[in-house]
Amino acid sequence: MPKLTHSRAVFLMVVVALMWSIAGVVTRHLEHARSFEVTFWRSLFTLLSLLLILPALQGRAVFATLRQSGRALWISGLCWSVMFTAFMVAILLMPVANVLVTMAVGPLLTALFARVLIGHRIAPRTWVAIVLAGVGIARMYGSQMAGLPLAGTLVALCVPVAAAINWTVVQHAQRHGQAVDLVPAVLVGAAISVLAMLPLALPLRASLHDLGLLALLGVVQLAIPCVLAVRCGRVLKAPEMALLGLLEVIFGILLAWLGAGEEPGMAVLTGGALVIGALVLNEILGWREQKWQSRSL
Repeated sequence: MPKLTHSRAVFLMVVVALMWSIAGVVTRHLEHARSFEVTFWRSLFTLLSLLLILPALQGRAVFATLRQSGRALWISGLCWSVMFTAFMVAILLMPVANVLVTMAVGPLLTALFARVLIGHRIAPRTWVAIVLAGVGIARMYGSQMAGLPLAGTLVALCVPVAAAINWTVVQHAQRHGQAVDLVPAVLVGAAISVLAMLPLALPLRASLHDLGLLALLGVVQLAIPCVLAVRCGRVLKAPEMALLGLLEVIFGILLAWLGAGEEPGMAVLTGGALVIGALVLNEILGWREQKWQSRSL
């Protein structure tokens, strides 16, 4: 594949965020498929897509690489399977906006997990961002606790927690000289999700209309953007990836509002603004810090 320029990588990440963001509005138009069955079909279509995409991009040797990989890849795959499952179940239990804003705290949770598990230092600006994001989440849920299912909130929180564990494991492996290819890890995650969800999804009730939408999610919302995001990550710096990835929250809320009539409440908007603002501020300050350090060398 041709090498990406920086500007094309930025544009591609905007497209990736848009593709990720369609999950909420698409699930609102399902007819019969519910809960675990939705996760099963989306994961199955993701798995089938990656089984075609990976050999096309990396050759058949990619499957041999899977067999020879260390435990970090398999732990990463397990984390991906939790994220796949928790995200789709949460989307069906709660408003899209609540799920997306809850997911957005993933980078800050990653900083905390990396501090506790592998000793990464947390900058003062990140501590401030963590506190602000916590206030935002409290604001978002505090006024709605009576109306939102506790199960939905806990399931939604599984997504950023699994993401934080995933990135911490990957960072730890890379620190010890073991590179983890994230695209095969997504393939492993999809396979685990399919096997785990099938018994819970029976009896299958999805209509042909549902299968078309779930295929769209598996291919366009998950498989393709995950592959593209990994490519972009080879060109863009981590703060750029984090900031551009936040567009998923904005796009997702807008699409659910325009395409499914799911208007976010004022508490979600103000709480979400605090969370997103804290993340943006943290990443911009971190970016400037890195530039200043590179100039001083």
